[in-house]
Amino acid sequence: MTKLTQPSEIARETLRQLAQKRRPPTPDNYRVLYHEIAGTAAAETFPERSLKVLAGALPRKTAEQTRFARQIDGAVSAKNWDGLKAALVEVMEKTAAEPPPWAVLIRDLMTQIEARHAELTTARKREALDHVLAASGTPEMLYGRLQSLLRSWSQGKAGGDGVSLVDDVAAASAEQAPAAAVSQPTSTQSELRQAGPDLRELIAQLLQETIGALLGDAPELAAESRQLAAAARAARSAEDLVALTASMKKFSYRIHFVVEDQAELKAAVMHLLQLIVENISELVLDDQWLQGQISVVSDIISKPLDLRQLDDVERRLKEVIVKQGTLKKHLNDARDRLKAMLATFVDRLAGFAEETGGYHNKIESCAKKISGTNDISELSDVLDEVMRETRVIQLSAQRSRDELILMRGRVSEAEQEVARLQTELQEASEGMRHDALTGALNRKGMDEAMEKEVSRMQRHGGRLCMALLDIDNFKKLNDSLGHDVGDAALVHLTQVTKETIRPQDTLARYGGEEFVVLLPDTELDDAVTAMVRVQRELTKRFFLHKNEKVLITFSCGVAQLETTEAPTVTLKRADEAMYLAKRSGKNRVVAG
Repeated sequence: MTKLTQPSEIARETLRQLAQKRRPPTPDNYRVLYHEIAGTAAAETFPERSLKVLAGALPRKTAEQTRFARQIDGAVSAKNWDGLKAALVEVMEKTAAEPPPWAVLIRDLMTQIEARHAELTTARKREALDHVLAASGTPEMLYGRLQSLLRSWSQGKAGGDGVSLVDDVAAASAEQAPAAAVSQPTSTQSELRQAGPDLRELIAQLLQETIGALLGDAPELAAESRQLAAAARAARSAEDLVALTASMKKFSYRIHFVVEDQAELKAAVMHLLQLIVENISELVLDDQWLQGQISVVSDIISKPLDLRQLDDVERRLKEVIVKQGTLKKHLNDARDRLKAMLATFVDRLAGFAEETGGYHNKIESCAKKISGTNDISELSDVLDEVMRETRVIQLSAQRSRDELILMRGRVSEAEQEVARLQTELQEASEGMRHDALTGALNRKGMDEAMEKEVSRMQRHGGRLCMALLDIDNFKKLNDSLGHDVGDAALVHLTQVTKETIRPQDTLARYGGEEFVVLLPDTELDDAVTAMVRVQRELTKRFFLHKNEKVLITFSCGVAQLETTEAPTVTLKRADEAMYLAKRSGKNRVVAG
């Protein structure tokens, strides 16, 4: 039998054999027979819908149940069998864990309740036991707290009777500690008891001022946070603490959901902003002076948000926007003048055409008079009229010619002004790729330059080296002489480096006192030599502060880009080599 290859033929044969073998035409039967005829392996279908129904029916009453249900939801949404397997294995391992020896614990409890202890009556023991039972939400917590209660009774303590907020904090800490630690003297509890008011106030401030301020978009939770803060300040007894603990647990669960919602909302908004920026970039493709701002905004939203970076970009954008606004106004004025001159030019052409038409009509009239006259005196009058009209049109033509020459000069000047303003606008936009202080490329400009150099290397071959340099003892320089002097030192370093490296090399400010130098068509040894040359030049050209010489040195790491290596990896190797130069005594260049 000829093997079928076309899907339509395989499907037709599958239906025929289903009917022939009298199998029900279910999806499973069809899939198995289809792959059997095609000679392929049947891929197992992920039962997403059924698993979602199953996950939706899972209980979510406790934090552990909620965490497990969310883990199942994530695995189902991602169609991830491994994630689903890991969640189920984790639950089964917890279920299969050996239960604590409750029988031994209960026997010890009964023994301790009946035993006699100094200052511990049976009623006080039962009260403490009731308190532990009421305050424990899970079996594991109950077991640990009962063990702590037993230890406290064995040491003659009252346990839960008359316990303050600080005593409960100490008891909760003891539950997580080894038995040997619990048997230590009670000085820690005494110190905690003295710190009780401060601890309550700290919890209240955290709830009211910090968490409450973060819940501006959730007024109900913000109000609940303030209520919990008041309850924390008023807590004095163990019962108050139990109620506060239960309320804070519920509050914590609700905050967890709010945080997740806010994270998803932030991700959606950033994605929407990115789409808008990309769309604007397409719409203003020819608007060169907007490309700089669009590039900066696109670069910001593609990385984790940083407040200091946003402040710096906002300041620079404002400066560029003001400058571009002024330049664009001048550009529009120049264009308006150019349009007005062109309109005048067209009007003059139209007027000259009308004058020329009138002149032709009069000449034609004179010609008719000449052809029809028989008297020489009449002919003389006609000739005078022709000469007069000719002089008039000649003067008009001369005047129009002079005006057109003058207008052509003005148009040329306006065109040059428009071109100059467009160049300044483009330069202002390009300024977004340069560091405002030093004039070197910023991170955005460095990334673009690196992309171009890597692309050029891949097309034409050759080598590309990257040098990462960091000024030695820059913090000490800032602290001793001031930040203004530190900024001037950065400018001095930039100037010396630019004048020492080759024209085809690129200098960029990587951040703070760190700079990157891209050295295309350079072997690793030659790149090290080039950076050593910069170091020597820097020692020759002293940085002056109040007419005093200040020696500036830097440590540098150099790495060569491998063919299959990402530029970020190369830069990381250069960074590691730079730190090795720092540890080796500074003012060195190390190859990575």
